Amino acid sequence: MTDPRPPARYKVGLVQMGMSVDPDANLQKAAAKISEAAAAGARLVCLPELFRSQYFAQHEDAALFDLAEPVPGPSTETLGKVAKQAGVVVIAPVFERRAAGLYHNSAVVIDADGRVVGIYRKMHIPDDPAYYEKFYFTPGDLGFRAFDTRVGRIGTLVCWDQWYPEGARLTALQGANVLFYPTAIGWHPKEKATHGAQQLDAWRTIQRSHAIANGCYVAAVNRVGHERPADGEGDGIEFWGSSFLADPFGAVVAEAPKDREAILVGEIDLARIEEVRRGWPFLRDRRIDAYAGIGSRFLDDHP
Repeated sequence: MTDPRPPARYKVGLVQMGMSVDPDANLQKAAAKISEAAAAGARLVCLPELFRSQYFAQHEDAALFDLAEPVPGPSTETLGKVAKQAGVVVIAPVFERRAAGLYHNSAVVIDADGRVVGIYRKMHIPDDPAYYEKFYFTPGDLGFRAFDTRVGRIGTLVCWDQWYPEGARLTALQGANVLFYPTAIGWHPKEKATHGAQQLDAWRTIQRSHAIANGCYVAAVNRVGHERPADGEGDGIEFWGSSFLADPFGAVVAEAPKDREAILVGEIDLARIEEVRRGWPFLRDRRIDAYAGIGSRFLDDHP
């Protein structure tokens, strides 16, 4: 009989991959990499944001809504079978078609039996040069969530969410031991020489900070490759890879290269969460009586 209790230690697989222009080829590639990660010992595998296509939000084109799919749908059906066959939990980011004219940037959590256990809809939607996501995605309306899986309680957010401590905190407060951030982030080629190192360092630093502040693991899962808009306008985005797993005190325990595909396997140890939180009891010392202002956009009146 299978032990129903989640493991105290287990490995996660972070799939850092490049995307082609063929959604079906990307889906099959992702399925193969999930199986490869499982063979390497991973019991949970996370794919990058919007893995079924190249990053289409570099420009605005209503025809690209055709890339969206329902949940359940083709991606969850295919990856659910892979998850069940390999016996792994899968985090599958999808361009979700909720209804006609209503779309989300979502992450579906599929348990090791192939069953969809929940969905997270990206809450923070950017609008920057070559990241015109507000044109495509409705902000999430399910809130920040944690999900019970075969390996225990985990949380997933998506890309731009990774800059917001509120999202990490609210997910961790629901008992998530690991925060996963499927991502599509990179350099504007013209900025790389002058700002690239600082941008990458800031990205790593903020997510390591979430791990420290919440005493949990944080996994960032990025894509790689230089993708240009289909209309030929602009220099495109050079995705910086660098997927990583940080432990509950922010130490990077595994990291992928910047410039090539990789399956990053790292270990989650629940005893490490206990150890760090006993020594650095940030959750204990929170002043929950003094945070009323956090619900305001900005506190205009100063004492």
